[in-house]
Amino acid sequence: MIRSSVHHVGMRGASDGDAICVFGSSDIWIDHCSLCYFGASDETPDENMRVTVAYNHFGKGLTQRLPAVRWGFVHVVNNDYTMWKCYAIGGAKGATIISQGNRYKAEHGAAKEVTHRNQAKKEEWVKWTWRSEGDLMLNGAFFVNSGNPHWAAQYKGYPLVRPEPAHKVHELTNFAGAALGCRVGLPC
Repeated sequence: MIRSSVHHVGMRGASDGDAICVFGSSDIWIDHCSLCYFGASDETPDENMRVTVAYNHFGKGLTQRLPAVRWGFVHVVNNDYTMWKCYAIGGAKGATIISQGNRYKAEHGAAKEVTHRNQAKKEEWVKWTWRSEGDLMLNGAFFVNSGNPHWAAQYKGYPLVRPEPAHKVHELTNFAGAALGCRVGLPC
């Protein structure tokens, strides 16, 4: 669905290793899916990339990169993160990541840190704007903030989704993912 310069890509159901690839877009909206992966290559910087990841449940069997991004801006809003193994959100090359109203529930015996800065020294990543605002952290989950705490002034005019309180995430994501009742080999 294309309206103005906004591209909307939707997916329902579990992923079996497939990926969503979007080229030539400046604004992307992906919602109600069970797995997302984003990122430019180191050779092709995309500082103008803006992605919103909203109303998804990232759960059992997922390890990392929910999303992972290089260079651009990602707004992660009202998602339910449970049972990640390595990290939930990752990035590199100066990406801006704003996390609002999400629920992060760390699995017992697995990684507790939500964030992962790929191949960067602390002197570099402390300048990247990664902010957690109004997120619910459970079972020891934690988000490492960095960069500008007053990021909103810099991104004024971006079409951001207004976050609902994190305690509503279960209700908002109740029908995300493989909820259609489809079976392999049978019509849905």
